[in-house]
Amino acid sequence: MASVVLVTGVSRYLGGLLARRLGADPGVERVVGVDVIPPPNDLPGVEFVRADIRNPMISRVIESTGVDTVVHMNVIATPTFVGGRTPQKEINVIGTMQLLAACQKSSTVRRLVVKSSAAVYGSTPRDPALFTEDMGAKRSPSGGFGKDSIEVEGYVRGFARRRPDTDILTLRFANIIGPRIRTSITDYFNLPVIPAPLGFDARMQFMHEDDAIDALAIATTGDATGVVNLAGDGVITVYQAAAIVGRPVLPVPLQSAGIVGGVTKRLHLADFSPDQMSFLAYGRGLDTTRMREVLGFSPRWSSRGAFEDFARTVGPAVPAVAAVGDLVGSVAGSASQAVLRALGSGRGV
Repeated sequence: MASVVLVTGVSRYLGGLLARRLGADPGVERVVGVDVIPPPNDLPGVEFVRADIRNPMISRVIESTGVDTVVHMNVIATPTFVGGRTPQKEINVIGTMQLLAACQKSSTVRRLVVKSSAAVYGSTPRDPALFTEDMGAKRSPSGGFGKDSIEVEGYVRGFARRRPDTDILTLRFANIIGPRIRTSITDYFNLPVIPAPLGFDARMQFMHEDDAIDALAIATTGDATGVVNLAGDGVITVYQAAAIVGRPVLPVPLQSAGIVGGVTKRLHLADFSPDQMSFLAYGRGLDTTRMREVLGFSPRWSSRGAFEDFARTVGPAVPAVAAVGDLVGSVAGSASQAVLRALGSGRGV
């Protein structure tokens, strides 16, 4: 049972919610929240320590507070939230390395919970219908959050070999969504027009933000170990999701995915990587047997229900006409160039 818990990333939405939940748990004696900036909201029952996990001083924080359980919530999915791709990678990769080094030196840490992502599986046309935790990516993500998550999990496996006395649980979440959380996927479905890969209608799984916090709390205070997939029941396709939020779909060639991501980022509408566009083409499915049998958790929200709860907060598609025109014109022009290049190279579309 967790007694003294350290939670990283408490100034971010999910990290703050988890710290608050643990702070109210009578079975947890002490909760220490760590981040580089103070939380935007009060965290009752949580001792906030201003510290950067990329700095070796995190070791002193763990030592001075007698932490026995570490919950690593500071693996960041969206680069714009931290100032770009470079600081994102530094926080995700270097931060994880320093945190694990501190845990390795600690004489009190006995449990480590890592919030990871189903992005480690990638998205390709050769994927299985459902990924189990023992499967790997058919094609590893080439960059961004997916690649960071693979590196983070690699460091966690190395830590497990060096500290076999520590219980380790890695949680691979499907896209977390809901009425309050903001992510790349929520920004995408808030676009006035949804650019979707031409000829595809990918299956997607989601997990409601409330279910995610419930699962993280159980993971922290329980005794489950290993790797666990987490997602709501069922699937929803890209076109079904677009219909739920009342957005028109603009089909674009998959070859123009990188250009499309650049256009939406330049217009400050969304930040989408080529790997995320591959996800919108090929989708991804997770086997969640271990979620129920090992973690002992069953989500209250299905994938569709979670998305519908998010959709309640999506406003009508009536942004400035100029913004819509810029988006459609830029995407259409870029897509046309991609088609011409593909035809010229003999690849087709």
